[in-house]
Amino acid sequence: MSKVVRIFWKIFFYGLGAFILFLILINLGVFGSLPSLKELENPSITLATEVFAEDGTPMGKYYKDKGNRSNVEFKDISPNVVNALVATEDERFYEHSGIDGFSVMRAVVKLGRDGGGSTITQQLAKNLLEQGSKNFARRGIEKLKEWIIAIKLERNFTKQEILALYLNEVPFGDNVYGIRNAARTFFQKEPDRLNVDEASVLIGMLKGNTLYNPRKNPKMAIERRNTVMNQMVKNNYLSAADYAKLKVRPIDLSNYKKVDENNGLAPYFRDYIRTELQKWCKAHKNPATGEPYNLYQDGLKIYTTVNPRMQLYADEAVAKQLPILQKALSAQYNIRKGLIWKDHANILEAAMHNSDRWRNLEDDGLTDAEIRKSFNQPVSMKVFAWNSKREKDTVMTPLDSIKYSQQMLQTAFMVMDPVTGAVKAWVGGIDFKTYKYDHVNINTKRQVGSAIKPFLYSLGIEDFNMTPETQCTTSQQYFPGFGNVPARMDKYEGGSMTMANGLAWSVNGVAAYIMKQVGPKRFADYIKQIGIPTKVDPYPSMALGACDLSLYEMLWGYTMFPSGGFSTKPYYISRIEDKNGNVLDRFDTERKEVISQSTAYTMARMMQGPVDFGTAAGLRNRLGIAEMGGKTGTTNDNSDAWFMGYIPQLMAGSWIGCDARFIHLEGGLGYGAQAARPIWEYFFTKVLADKTLGIERNQKFIQPENMRREMMYDYQNLIEKTAPPGAESQGNNRANQYLDTSAPTVPIDSKLSPEEQKILNEATHQKESKEGSIKVTVTDTKPQEKPKKKEGFFKRLFGGKKNKEQ
Repeated sequence: MSKVVRIFWKIFFYGLGAFILFLILINLGVFGSLPSLKELENPSITLATEVFAEDGTPMGKYYKDKGNRSNVEFKDISPNVVNALVATEDERFYEHSGIDGFSVMRAVVKLGRDGGGSTITQQLAKNLLEQGSKNFARRGIEKLKEWIIAIKLERNFTKQEILALYLNEVPFGDNVYGIRNAARTFFQKEPDRLNVDEASVLIGMLKGNTLYNPRKNPKMAIERRNTVMNQMVKNNYLSAADYAKLKVRPIDLSNYKKVDENNGLAPYFRDYIRTELQKWCKAHKNPATGEPYNLYQDGLKIYTTVNPRMQLYADEAVAKQLPILQKALSAQYNIRKGLIWKDHANILEAAMHNSDRWRNLEDDGLTDAEIRKSFNQPVSMKVFAWNSKREKDTVMTPLDSIKYSQQMLQTAFMVMDPVTGAVKAWVGGIDFKTYKYDHVNINTKRQVGSAIKPFLYSLGIEDFNMTPETQCTTSQQYFPGFGNVPARMDKYEGGSMTMANGLAWSVNGVAAYIMKQVGPKRFADYIKQIGIPTKVDPYPSMALGACDLSLYEMLWGYTMFPSGGFSTKPYYISRIEDKNGNVLDRFDTERKEVISQSTAYTMARMMQGPVDFGTAAGLRNRLGIAEMGGKTGTTNDNSDAWFMGYIPQLMAGSWIGCDARFIHLEGGLGYGAQAARPIWEYFFTKVLADKTLGIERNQKFIQPENMRREMMYDYQNLIEKTAPPGAESQGNNRANQYLDTSAPTVPIDSKLSPEEQKILNEATHQKESKEGSIKVTVTDTKPQEKPKKKEGFFKRLFGGKKNKEQ
């Protein structure tokens, strides 16, 4: 053997030994730790937390950076996806054990011109290790690490499991990770429903998810898709005839929809429960890491109580009513001429200082005077608008955009089961993308007006032996240290009427009389007793709703009427699961008895007065409901409009107002019955017509056993059908325009229909109420003249002495 040959073999064996030693050192972690076998069996791929409706419908996700992915099992991936992947990325995938020697040699000899040498398993290893250095020497070490991990993966996973892991991990562009998210985003499909064409588009993007993104580069995406399908033909996954048909098709992205925090079902609701879930995560440890659960990485599954159909109907109801109200508000003289801002320059100044524009210009070194001047220079911008896109391009000054935003009417609408407390729908505002402030949130409090009166009435019945037939004076009541309530009565003094009529027509004098009997301190304690968390100060004006509560709390309190006296806390999460489907926590009804069943039933029947003949007249009749209860609420100057209502199976509340309380609708259109009630009515019209929801019109409230022996009479004959002097029906017993069950068109920039204009004119011709000097004067009624004294109408219905068993 020649000297040259001996030297060659020495070099070869020394080199081989050094290479093997190098691999051993890498495996031992000398050049950076490698995942253990346990970690490989449970790869820590960052997974988004998913939120689901009560029927399993996906609502949205919580994720950060690269966390927008959802796992899917191999059996739930279309064979078209698998075949396209193998044909394009790793033709000998089913033959090698993690490293394809042929591909490696081809890549070395041809310097990568015909493709790299990495197998699917190696690419998975690269992703799991989060590698990809630009340094040549460091990348060489990383490549050897990937070989080692690839071999370990092949030993511990089946080929199908490796494919599923890979497809769950890889990026598909538009900050979308994993095959399930890609299928949902680009084609609104689950991955098992993808056809050859769609699968080829997605797999083609793996070579360059920006370059071959069909949304950004459609021509190149088609070419890449056809390359993938051609590879499928070469590997006998697709026939040449089918390929010839498919390659000429355009890529259909008509269903493209990227789910983010601004879209999907109930975005205000998802944002609200995010805070609750973060608290839960801090209090519960992940056994796999020993650390608290991470809402954005651990792939939790959150199952909520939201009904997706009801949520859509709730969104529709808001979109049906708000554009009409907004058009009326924008047309008001004080808004149109900008006079509303005459005494509120401080609010505009604060808004400018708190804006991103001010902070950015301040960072650029501009003086306050220069920044303020820039707010008066017109610029192009997008602003919210009531159209299909919920935005429009316009040119206005930044200062005018602040005014425009502040002058938008906001809303809150929440639906729940009064017995279980399960929240069914949640609309926290007019558009989550533009207005993040949630008006349903328990911490968002507004003055409640007459909507508080049922609480006061129920206390009078429960603790002070009052009945619906109790005669109440309608004059002012004097409270030492506080003065008269109501503050002014004008001509409407000195008469009396029953509690039932007082509630139906929302007569302030009756509420003041009941408050005089129960006392402000007892009523404030009662508000706490029925479960409302907000502390209410014991002022006499509480009888008229001079306190701030959230819609969430109002519904919480109202649950005691249809549920037989039980205050039921709203709950919205039914269970939390880990990424593998193991149940981590369950949630259920929390309720306590706060009034007797008799009082609850009495109130439920008495609250039918407002929706039959009173301030929301005709509502029950239009819906064709057997029994229901409801109450309107309006605060001073129409700053807040409320409607709370329920049937035995379901209850909902709606609120309308501007965030700046000095901006409000003028005249009757701003009353609770005209502003807030139509949302409630439209929603229930849709729900009652949807037989899949199981909400029945003929359901009745459960009558207590101790009241069943008494003779029942037709409810319609037991309450005053015409407004007493000084009380005006806000419902006007008129079928309204919002019973059109077609999808809302929200054309804020178009003209109102003749019917809408007629109702708008009827509602807004009334003068703004100036009555009252206390903080809140409820404008549900307009005092005119003294009422005639009436006899009680509920005596026979609710246990009067003359109705003894025969």
